[in-house]
Amino acid sequence: MVLIRPVSIDDLDELLQLAELAGAGLTTLPKDSELLRKRILKSQRSMENIPDKPGGESYLLVMTDLDTEKVVGASGIVSKVGGFEPFYAYRLESQMIDSELINVHKKIQVLQLVREHDGPAEVGSLFLASDYRKQDYGRFLQLVRFLFVAEHPEAFSPTIVSELRGVIDENGRSPFWDAVGKHFFEIDFPRADYLSVVNKKFIADLMPKHPIYVSLLPPEAQRVIGQVHESSKPALKNLEAEGFRFNDMVDIFDAGPCVGCARDQIRTVRQSRISVVQGVATEKIESPTYMIGKRGGEFRACIGPLQIGSAEQVRLSSQCATALQVQVGDQIRYAPLRPPQTRDADEQDSSENSHESD
Repeated sequence: MVLIRPVSIDDLDELLQLAELAGAGLTTLPKDSELLRKRILKSQRSMENIPDKPGGESYLLVMTDLDTEKVVGASGIVSKVGGFEPFYAYRLESQMIDSELINVHKKIQVLQLVREHDGPAEVGSLFLASDYRKQDYGRFLQLVRFLFVAEHPEAFSPTIVSELRGVIDENGRSPFWDAVGKHFFEIDFPRADYLSVVNKKFIADLMPKHPIYVSLLPPEAQRVIGQVHESSKPALKNLEAEGFRFNDMVDIFDAGPCVGCARDQIRTVRQSRISVVQGVATEKIESPTYMIGKRGGEFRACIGPLQIGSAEQVRLSSQCATALQVQVGDQIRYAPLRPPQTRDADEQDSSENSHESD
């Protein structure tokens, strides 16, 4: 059985091992012990004092195997991007060009640099060890953040986005970076990706300020604009089922798509419910799979069946009760792991990683 809980500084070594497996493009799970340590400490500070207004807090959750106590996955959410370090992206826009003289009337696409200083919230840092990409663990790791948001809605911006990993080959090469970024930064893609975590000032210093005409880019670069990395396709599918849609924004480095959804319209947020634990079952409970989170104290969540009764009361399995450290009379928040219209099958939904730039 797996449990999701807030990261602690004791997880540093195991989290660093996960980051080493993630490859290029996962900027907020850096392969740097000191940067990762700072990220963990910031998350701990954020968890200790969750505000009623977003101020750039960063929350990092880890998945642990309760049998081995090993950290096997991570996922994060930032309450609001921007502030002192703006959120950068390219907006994909269409422009009309006309010439009556030669009878040309056509629509062309341009990439316009966007600097966002006041939101939205952003999910990212999603990575799961390959041995655990089964039994809905990937979906759970990805969607549990929305159960956390449902518990603290006012702590997050009204819109939530995810900037998914773009097309990068096994050598860390990005066709879009080769066509655009490298001509201005004169460093390779992995180095630029790393530096964007350390200090974004170099982006403001060097990034081209004028629109980029898509048709002037090499065909290889044009083809990957707004396209997701093969390993992140399951993550995109899960987000779309939650209500996320492409918002015409792409990453400035690899042109991966940015998808967004109003916070209160996210499927997990809308469908989550609060109930009191009426009983703990030792027998098997026949039900769909739910994400179940403990209310009060440290956030803890697991997946399992629920027997939902009247008067906002539920019975849960003894395994879930033990994992969540709850007993009769305690409150939980729960939501279906899958939208009602999808089949509850044992699919490989790896939800491997999403590239973000917070």
